[in-house]
Amino acid sequence: MFRINENYLQLNESYLFSTIAKRVEKFSASHPRADVIRLGIGDVTLPLPPAVIRAMHNAVDEMAVKETFRGYGPEQGYGFLREKITEIDFRQKGIDISPDEIFIGDGSKSDTGNIGDILGENNIVAITDPVYPVYLDSNIMRLGRSPKIVLLSCGEENGFLPEMPSQRPDVVYLCYPNNPTGTVMSREQLKQWVDYALENRSLILFDAAYEAFIRNKEVPRSIYEIERAKECAIEFRSFSKNAGFTGLRCSYTVVPKSLVARSAGESQVSLNSLWNRRQSTKFNGTPYIVQRAAEAVYSPEGQQEVRDMVSYYMRNAEMIRKGLTEKGWTLFGGENSPYIWLKCPDRTDSWIFFDRLLEECHIVGTPGVGFGSKGEGYFRLTAFNSHEKTAEAVERIKGWV
Repeated sequence: MFRINENYLQLNESYLFSTIAKRVEKFSASHPRADVIRLGIGDVTLPLPPAVIRAMHNAVDEMAVKETFRGYGPEQGYGFLREKITEIDFRQKGIDISPDEIFIGDGSKSDTGNIGDILGENNIVAITDPVYPVYLDSNIMRLGRSPKIVLLSCGEENGFLPEMPSQRPDVVYLCYPNNPTGTVMSREQLKQWVDYALENRSLILFDAAYEAFIRNKEVPRSIYEIERAKECAIEFRSFSKNAGFTGLRCSYTVVPKSLVARSAGESQVSLNSLWNRRQSTKFNGTPYIVQRAAEAVYSPEGQQEVRDMVSYYMRNAEMIRKGLTEKGWTLFGGENSPYIWLKCPDRTDSWIFFDRLLEECHIVGTPGVGFGSKGEGYFRLTAFNSHEKTAEAVERIKGWV
């Protein structure tokens, strides 16, 4: 009889956000008149920017004409988008990244989950706790619950930032601005990690999906702002939150050509070449229409519309921070990210707090323990709703006994 990948049996029965969705669905079915406000999953609510919509309409029209129809595109992404990313996201900021170091994907969730395909199974992998579940789950799928997976405790006592591990890791996952805690790393703190990785010949997988929400100019938006980071880091970016692409799906991964590893035979191997080979084999490319939509994000109109969208959500984050602070709750994040990480009042269990908030306030959030054991006793709220719904949620919480 055929066999399965037994590592899947070591995962939690359901993905965190699927579990939340089922609980909310059950509550709504038994309370059909409840006005449930969703501040849980990090899904956007504003429509796509007008510049993006126009670009998509134009691309659809192209697909209706024989001379401009597009079939399979390059697995790495079309040059028109890779060049815009290179110029606006990096070169204009003094960072030397070339188009052939950019790989267009269909979401950072996919890329951060798939990057393990090019990494060996004997690596020691360090992952922060609490953490975005995909990092941990995708490694359990490959390695099982193994001593090769090392969790870096990120608690209130260390500002929810990982300390340098005593055990040398081969691979380190970092996400800043952080999901779920909303915290950020200063330039000096990130430099310490780059220096550590260079000294120990480790690889940093840096998720910069929320870089657009950074307001503090002293906080780096890219790991490549740090000298020599191209020798030790892969960076992931997404159009999901800043441009509203959660339903459209587009992202990109930066794999510098100067990033090399050693094979078992001690020969040098380019990670850029390995990722290119992986994508060429397992991925047929992001659709042309979607890539034209992403290109429009870099137009002057698109840039302004994206800034306006990000500002809209950050106003919601400020509203939540202000209201919860007035209530006397302890909270973190929300200043350079769309996530607010609050301490459950009276040391309440985070799933119990989830149920109470849903049943008594009709508000959905995310229990911190869903992001790891160090998230127990904490709770995540997101800024991805309308001003009106966010204001209503804050008022309900402020009046909650």
